[in-house]
Amino acid sequence: MADNQSTTMDSNTYRSRERGDESDGQPAAEPKTKRPSFIRRHPAWILLAVVVLVILIVAGWFGWRIYFYPYESTDDAFIDARSFSVATKVSGYVSAVPVTDNQHVQAGDVILNIEPSDYQIALDQANGQVDVANASVESAGAQIDAANAAVDVAKAQQNSAAAALQYGQQEANRQQQLVKSGSGSEQAVQQAVSTLQQDQAGVAQMQANVTSALKNKAVSEAQKASALASLKQAKAQVEEAQQNLKYTTITAAQPGRVVRLTGAKGQYVEAGQAIAMFVPDEIWITANFKETQLTDMRPGQPVDVTIDAYPGHTLRGKVASVQPGSGTAFSLLPAENATGNYVKVTQRVPVKIIVDQWPADIAIGPGMSVVPTVTVRANG
Repeated sequence: MADNQSTTMDSNTYRSRERGDESDGQPAAEPKTKRPSFIRRHPAWILLAVVVLVILIVAGWFGWRIYFYPYESTDDAFIDARSFSVATKVSGYVSAVPVTDNQHVQAGDVILNIEPSDYQIALDQANGQVDVANASVESAGAQIDAANAAVDVAKAQQNSAAAALQYGQQEANRQQQLVKSGSGSEQAVQQAVSTLQQDQAGVAQMQANVTSALKNKAVSEAQKASALASLKQAKAQVEEAQQNLKYTTITAAQPGRVVRLTGAKGQYVEAGQAIAMFVPDEIWITANFKETQLTDMRPGQPVDVTIDAYPGHTLRGKVASVQPGSGTAFSLLPAENATGNYVKVTQRVPVKIIVDQWPADIAIGPGMSVVPTVTVRANG
């Protein structure tokens, strides 16, 4: 039995050796051991990565707090101005254009001249009408003086006739008393009565003369009033002619630049025709911020401005005002939100920004794009 066990062991050993030979002579694999984790193998690197990540987070927070949180910016901004067209008030041929395109002018500088001869003639005619009206006023005044004298004469004559009438009445009464007493004659009575009647007629005539003189005085006064009205009208025509003559010279009302000049020497222009556009020196920035950016924005806050056309220039300014309402509310066709398909959209609100000092070495005008950055909160 021991021999059988020995034989079995030998055969198993032989098979094992045969399997070992069949595996190209490689030894049998040893049992595998468990490998440690990455964290256990590199604890220092993991700690360093965590520290770097924390530092980056803290630095990012401070960077956002310093460079982004205090500011509100928008690229929907442009330079704005109250530019307007320069137009003529009188018609005529252009005699001179002392300026050229894009030229800067001061208040009072001549932009365009219109031939003034026709308007000078009209002024001379108006002055002649004033002289005629003055003469009419003086003539009416003299007539009033004459009428006053005539009234005085008529009143004096009336007083004289009244006195004669009184004497005639007394004489007639006396002659009648003499006839009754037998001392007078009938002829004397008749003569006294006739004289009395003549005196009465004279008094009536003098009263009519006084009335006529007063009416002539009223007519003279009316003529003087008419002459004064004509004089006032003539003076108004003189003023109009002077204004028209003045309008033949078009000047700048304020400092600024002349752009899009269309007037030329020898051109005939109509009254009200535009001959140029004028851009005043007073310009500002209109920045359309989102309504969600206005939470902390107030007038007087400092602003940094960069101009798209001149990126090397950074300007300083301040917030002047915030429009009380969105831009669409004041547009020609405002939005109508009372509909069933309403979609809420963040609105834009215009903010006026005043620049402290515009650079003089570059051309800046309305419509140019800028990027304003407003400091609305304290740094840090």
